[in-house]
Amino acid sequence: MFNHNLIDIVKNTCFILLTISLLFGCSSEGKKQDALQVPDSVINEGILEISNEAMQDIIQNISSPVEIAAKIKASGIPFSKKYLAPTDKVSSYNTNLQQSIALGIFGADLGYLNMYNKTGQVLDYISSIKKLADYIKVGQFFDFSTLKRLATNNTNLDSLMYISVHSFNQMDDYLRKNNRGNLSALIIAGVWLEGVYMISQVATDYPDPEMSEKVGEQKIILGDLMLILKNYSKDPNFTKYLEDFEKIREVFRPVKISYEMGEPEAVEQDGMLVIIQNEKSIVHITDEQLALITKTVNDIRNKLINN
Repeated sequence: MFNHNLIDIVKNTCFILLTISLLFGCSSEGKKQDALQVPDSVINEGILEISNEAMQDIIQNISSPVEIAAKIKASGIPFSKKYLAPTDKVSSYNTNLQQSIALGIFGADLGYLNMYNKTGQVLDYISSIKKLADYIKVGQFFDFSTLKRLATNNTNLDSLMYISVHSFNQMDDYLRKNNRGNLSALIIAGVWLEGVYMISQVATDYPDPEMSEKVGEQKIILGDLMLILKNYSKDPNFTKYLEDFEKIREVFRPVKISYEMGEPEAVEQDGMLVIIQNEKSIVHITDEQLALITKTVNDIRNKLINN
C-alpha cells in the first residue's frame, strides 16, 4: 500500500523543483540543429489543450528523483554506480531532443548521488548537466563555479541544493519565454525514465514487495506523462521518443491498481483548517510483469543514452 502523501518533504528539494521549473519550455538551437526543421508554430501547437495549471497538477504526481532515491536508501540498499547513466557520451548528443532527455536523466542521477552524499561523483554529473545546458542555450544560468566548489564539501549539501534551485529558476524564466515545450517534455520524460530504471533495477537486484509495488505505481504517473508527450506529436523529430514511451506504457498495461479511502485528516494551511481526504493505492504486479517492465525500461533507457 502507498499513501499519496508519502515523503512529501522531499518534494521541496531542488530536484523536484528542477522537474517542475523545466516543464513549461525550452530554448533555441543546441550545438547542432535537429535533422528535420519544423516551424515552432507547428511544434508548439499542442493537440491537447492543457493549461499551465493542469500541467502543474500532472507534474506534481511525477515522483521526483530524490523521492525514488530516498525510498531506495531508506530500504537499506547500498549505493551502486551501476544504476547511473554514464557521462562519457555527452558530447555525442547532437540534437536538442537528445540533449533534453539526457539532461533529465542526469538530473535524476544527480538526485541519487546527493542522497548518498557521493560528492566526488556529483562533480562529474554537474559538469555533464552544464554541457547539456550550454547546448540548449541555457548554460548562462548555471553557476558552475559555485556548484563545483560546493560539491567537493559534504557540509555544503544544503547550499549546493539552494544554488541549484536558484540556477534552475533563472533558467525557467528564460525557457518559458522561448516557448519550446517539446524539449521540456523530454526533460521531464528523462527524469521519470531514469527514476523507473533505478527502482526497477533495485527491485530485481533486491527482491522486495514494496519495491515491486513502487515500480507498478509508476503506471499512474506514466498516464499523466503521456498526456504531455502526445501534445507534441506534430513534431516529426519527436515521434521516435513518443513511440518508445508508448512501448513502456504497453508493458505497464496489465498492472492492476485499486484504491482505498483512508481516514480524513485535519491540517492547518495558511492559518485555516483544511480537511484532507487520504487515499491509498494498492498495486497488484506479478513477477512476470515486473521482469517485462524492467527489461523494456532498461532497453529503451540504454538506447537513449547510447544514441
